[in-house]
Amino acid sequence: MALDGIRMPDGCYADGTWELKMHVTDLNRDVSLRVTGEIHIGGVMLKLVEKLDVKKDWSDHALWWEKKKTWLLKTHWTLDKYGIQADARLLFTPQHKLLRLQLPNMKHMRVKVNFSDRVFKAVSDICKTFNIRHPEELSLLRKPRDPKKKKKKLEEAEEEALELEGPLLTPGSGTSPITILYIGPVKGSIYSSPGLYSKTMTPTYDSRDGSPLSPTSAWFGDSPLSEGNPSILAVSQPITSPDILVKMYKPQSLLDKAKINQGWLDSSRSLMEQDVKENEVLLLRFKYHSFFDLNPKYDAIRVNPLYEQAKWAILLEEIECTEEELMMFAALQYHINKLSIMSSENHMNNSEKEIDEVDAALSDLEITLEGGKTSNTLVLQHIPKKLTLKGYKQYWCTFKDITISCYKSREEAHLMPAHQMNLRGCEVTPDVNISGQKFNIKLLIPVADGMNEIWLRCDTEKQYAQWMAACRLASKGKTMADSSYSLEVQNILSFLKMQHMNPDPQIIEPITTDINPECLVSPRYLKKYKNKQPGFVRDLILARILEAHQNVAQMSLIEAKMRFIQAWQSLPEFGMTHFLAKFQGGKKDELIGITYNRLIRMDASTGDAIKTWRFSNMKQWNVNWEIKMVTVEFADEPSLAFICAEVDCKVVHEFIGGYIFLSTRAKDQNESLDEEMFYKLTSGWI
Repeated sequence: MALDGIRMPDGCYADGTWELKMHVTDLNRDVSLRVTGEIHIGGVMLKLVEKLDVKKDWSDHALWWEKKKTWLLKTHWTLDKYGIQADARLLFTPQHKLLRLQLPNMKHMRVKVNFSDRVFKAVSDICKTFNIRHPEELSLLRKPRDPKKKKKKLEEAEEEALELEGPLLTPGSGTSPITILYIGPVKGSIYSSPGLYSKTMTPTYDSRDGSPLSPTSAWFGDSPLSEGNPSILAVSQPITSPDILVKMYKPQSLLDKAKINQGWLDSSRSLMEQDVKENEVLLLRFKYHSFFDLNPKYDAIRVNPLYEQAKWAILLEEIECTEEELMMFAALQYHINKLSIMSSENHMNNSEKEIDEVDAALSDLEITLEGGKTSNTLVLQHIPKKLTLKGYKQYWCTFKDITISCYKSREEAHLMPAHQMNLRGCEVTPDVNISGQKFNIKLLIPVADGMNEIWLRCDTEKQYAQWMAACRLASKGKTMADSSYSLEVQNILSFLKMQHMNPDPQIIEPITTDINPECLVSPRYLKKYKNKQPGFVRDLILARILEAHQNVAQMSLIEAKMRFIQAWQSLPEFGMTHFLAKFQGGKKDELIGITYNRLIRMDASTGDAIKTWRFSNMKQWNVNWEIKMVTVEFADEPSLAFICAEVDCKVVHEFIGGYIFLSTRAKDQNESLDEEMFYKLTSGWI
């Protein structure tokens, strides 16, 4: 026996080599190689492929270290540098694997995703394939499980069969790391809005007839799958049966909502590092509710998944709304379903006309969800107002800058005010009932020991819109002189107008779709009529929806979707992500709510805000990774510290850093994202 073949007691050979065990997943085969610690990863893979002697494209394969849960992607590093010894077991496996992606419209698609990329990069690649701008707003979420149902039955109830199969297709020139394998069923050729996003911000049109170019055609060219099948994300998906709503998981409490948010993946780690398996179902969702530069002219694909996510949030009762608001959402949903079917039947003839209608309808409003500029700057106003404090004592109020001044009567308005309240950092919540002519605003104003609760009562819709807009701006430190004030007032008035019920309805057109009206409202609303005959309930809901539909009947398809999204944004709970936490000094678990601009300490049972902290007042935040405590320091307030319950504090840390990252975006920046800045703000110091 040669000297180098003598094996020592420690497993090494006399010449210093040792056996490295590897498993080739494609072949389901175990292989051992004689190596030294000085061989680099690239050399290991080369020797492995030579030993396998299988003619195959191995270019996508890499080594995965199971025990350490890490990819060995630095091929110039040696085994010693990685710390790999004879007891290690490596997998030689493809980096791109199949993932079952549930889209915001609840349809499933199988895609090949890079399991070795950070999730942030993987989501960016997915969005590039689907032509969604601003992928930083989306992420991947593990599917929530209903504790009352068995896993198998839940999957059978929620997952739909995929009817259209095709060959593996790689978008564009083949450089994209995502391969679409299956697309769910699509009826006809429905486009949600004209044009596609491009670097030049110019809509993409078909050269033959001038119609908006199908997203699938743009990516797949002459592929047989592209004809008549636009991107599934651009299509509004009507709900076909109320049973679907009944069977799907609905959070019953704020604690249930907090548990859903445990499932967000870590954006700075890969899918494999987070134990995501091949063919696992993950949800593609808008994670950060801060929609930058949402423009219907360029965001053909982006608007529809936003609408779908908003629609399902309403129907699955993830966000609260009043009965009047629910009817408004149902009317918009019915209108969108109807126009989608009409577009399906006559898309080619109407596409250019819809472009003109959209531009005309939106030119005055500049419907972008972050607010647009307006030429009319409203100077400070003194609007007469009644204020009801605790104990129901009434005051006469004026609003100037970001301060409300309260007087005992109108005649004393020239004297010193009885109370003055600075609204910077306050919580603004609507309390409106259109039919009851109730237009109230609830203010929670930060004070040293918590929050003061103030109620404003308005007499008219116009007055309410002016004061609500002023309060919202003041909470951000802005005055009514800000250019966004008049747009905010108009958006609030439009939101109220859509909720009006017509006292003298005109002839209502018969329903032209096969959509069941019970599919347009949440199951909780239907429980009101559980003792009524099904036919009576259906007719009642249909009558109310068609009555509300008169307020939106003239809207184009894209405008209706934008209005739905805006109305969703106007709900008090919009954009609130809940987590269960224990605050330093507290004796019980409470909730922490995170929005695009603030942190909120909340009562876990009622959801009432206890204290609010604005990001703009934040100096720094960090995590003690040993005890999993998040600490936030502010400029002029005591620091905040809490321990996350039932969720890794990294998830909360990422939400804070992510929103701060999004706040740095500006329209004059180029289209590229500063990924390293995102990781710096969200990864922490682990």
